[in-house]
Amino acid sequence: MEEIIQKSDKYLSTLRSEFYLELNEPLDDSQIDKLEEYYKIKIPKDLRALYRWKNGQKPGCYEAFVNNSGFIPLHQALYDASELTSMIGFDFEIDNWWNENWIPIFQNGGGDSICYDLKGVFTEQQGQLIEFWHADNDRNVIAPTLETFFSKIIDFYETKQKEEFDEYFEVEEVENYPKKFILE
Repeated sequence: MEEIIQKSDKYLSTLRSEFYLELNEPLDDSQIDKLEEYYKIKIPKDLRALYRWKNGQKPGCYEAFVNNSGFIPLHQALYDASELTSMIGFDFEIDNWWNENWIPIFQNGGGDSICYDLKGVFTEQQGQLIEFWHADNDRNVIAPTLETFFSKIIDFYETKQKEEFDEYFEVEEVENYPKKFILE
């Protein structure tokens, strides 16, 4: 994961230099440990590596990081996850409308997220990325791992010239993904 993050850093700093300046400073292990303790959660190694690279983007930055979504700071991701988890059984009556094992790491500002799945809901693949749509009943697993997802971001950057780059792009063509699940 470290190598993938370094490649991402290189492309972002070169192709999206203004956006790159809007990324927050990284968290150190002690900061992540404190968040783990506060939220009573264990942050997996790959997700920890991501937030040791950059802690999301600044609050006033509305530019998309990927898939029309911003990269949210870890404290906000864990807070949002805990708030959504508290709604299970009340506002969320359908199984897996929201799952307590999801951490939103990218959000579109409209209540939708790309989440890191700690347990592998639907597929048993821990660390997969799943789309949470606040108003729709589809839950698509879009990548088997965070590393795969970032590899596809790098593939995108490697195939575009700076002049061609449009900040809105979707990570696609992950082999055998998305895996689609409809909630009822």
